[in-house]
Amino acid sequence: MYDRFFTPLRYPGGKSKLCGFIRDLIRENNFNGGVYVEPYAGGAGVALELLLTDTVSKIHINDLNVGVYNFWMNVLLHTEQFIERIYSCNLNMDEWHFQRGVFNNPDQHSGFDVGFAFFYLNRTNRSGIINGGVIGGYDQTGNYKIDARFNKDALVERVIRISRRADDIFLYNMDAELFLQTVDAMNLSDALIYIDPPYYVNGRRLYDNFYEHDDHCRISKLVASLKTPWLLSYDDTEQIRRFYSNSRVAEIDLIYSAQRKMKGQEVLFFSQDLIVPVSLQVA
Repeated sequence: MYDRFFTPLRYPGGKSKLCGFIRDLIRENNFNGGVYVEPYAGGAGVALELLLTDTVSKIHINDLNVGVYNFWMNVLLHTEQFIERIYSCNLNMDEWHFQRGVFNNPDQHSGFDVGFAFFYLNRTNRSGIINGGVIGGYDQTGNYKIDARFNKDALVERVIRISRRADDIFLYNMDAELFLQTVDAMNLSDALIYIDPPYYVNGRRLYDNFYEHDDHCRISKLVASLKTPWLLSYDDTEQIRRFYSNSRVAEIDLIYSAQRKMKGQEVLFFSQDLIVPVSLQVA
């Protein structure tokens, strides 16, 4: 059966809707078959869709979160062991508490176990938020239970599909600023960087590695210095627009789930060297 999802992870504010825009951007700039880069990869839904549909030939994905990084390590380098763990794990509250303990104490466990714990919590927690609480509640009396988003066969199929392109996926566990500087220095040809920092307003609630005001300010200055073409998305706030006042901007509505379906206004900013599709109505 056709699976319209490319990533095994769930992310609040997931950017899958942006993939069509980014694909058009790649086409307009003749980057087809080129390189796609994400410093805040998370679920890497856009990156994987672009790679697995052969829109780009290689992706560079980075995430500072140790759980996210070890999850992707498992998918790419320990595929068979990871698949075995998916099939053998129990979907009940005893297992949930155990996996939460592993995730909360990464220094006491192997990278493989930490990566699986992150995956388990991501699939069994509300909206995929690690600290969001388990689907169905601790007493499992909700309309949906802990296994509602854990279709083992479908998840394994996604893992296998991604692992087949492991040679085209470059994985990093770096601070986003250092990663951007490192990739920019590579002078990659036909490359596009998609920068999706933690939200300015709700970042603390949604992400483990959230940013303070000064972090957002520092990133904006670094982005302005990049030589590689870039696209950046943010929640639409006056402060963010001020940070990127010298960049072209477009607005977009994203539907995302975080406890409930919500419609959020976001803004896209573009480097000056990009040809932007007319449909985005860039200001």
